[in-house]
Amino acid sequence: MNLIYNSDQYSVVEFGADQGREALRFGGYEIVDKPGRREIFINGELAESFRQHVQDLIATEPSTEEIDDFLGSFDELMRQPVHLH
Repeated sequence: MNLIYNSDQYSVVEFGADQGREALRFGGYEIVDKPGRREIFINGELAESFRQHVQDLIATEPSTEEIDDFLGSFDELMRQPVHLH
C-alpha cells in the first residue's frame, strides 16, 4: 500500500499486485473524495487504464488543480461512503 497523491480534495492509495488475492491480481487503487466522504476501489482493466492516464498526466507536470480535475472524473463511480473510526 502506497499513498501516491494527497490534496485537500482527493487522496489516492496504490495497492501492489498480490497473486493470492483475485481483486489485487494486477494491483489496484483507492480514490477518496475527502469533502464528499466517499471512495472507490478500482482494479483490473480500469486500474490499468487509470495507471496509464496518471503516467501521461505526470509527464505534463500538472498542477494540483489539474490532477484533482482528472480524479473528479471518477466522482460518478464513487458510491462507497468513507467511515472514520
